[in-house]
Amino acid sequence: MSRIIDRGAITAAYVGIGMAITIVASFTLIIPIEWLIWLLALPSGLLIGYYANQRSNRVAGPWSRILRNGLFAGVVTGLTVAVLLLFIKAIFFYADNGFRDPGLGGAINCQPGADCVYQRYLQAGRGADLVLAGVTEPDSFGAFYWNEQFGSASTIVLLTGAGGVGGAFLYGISRPKRVVPETTAQAGSASN
Repeated sequence: MSRIIDRGAITAAYVGIGMAITIVASFTLIIPIEWLIWLLALPSGLLIGYYANQRSNRVAGPWSRILRNGLFAGVVTGLTVAVLLLFIKAIFFYADNGFRDPGLGGAINCQPGADCVYQRYLQAGRGADLVLAGVTEPDSFGAFYWNEQFGSASTIVLLTGAGGVGGAFLYGISRPKRVVPETTAQAGSASN
């Protein structure tokens, strides 16, 4: 693998996995504000793409290697976000048994899983939107729901991967330049 990408990019990918776990856990389980995950997809890719090359100490070398380092770290980070997000959504989707606070009307009468989630959407006033999308019962709702979730996850992977390439590009244009040792430079000027 080190012929395609640098070892520093592999290390950066592990850092990206940690960053993804932190982001997804923070904004789905602790403070459920899922749109922040979308908002952070591109910047986290930029950061990890830059870091992949900094960690690799890329002061010289082909641009293709720099961009591959960033793409690799960005895609690994994005895939981790997507997998964790889908996993958490699957838990809440399939484990939904219709429980609702008694102050909000008590339990929803439904079959656990797609039916309960579908009933929640209907009670939230989204029935007309669902009908326009061709969703009229729990089975079609389940297919529609997961199609949307996988589409969202794919978009997050693409955004984070693009951010990784962008971060690598930023590193490439601002990377430290190779320093010529003074002894070589002085010897060259003395002979002239």
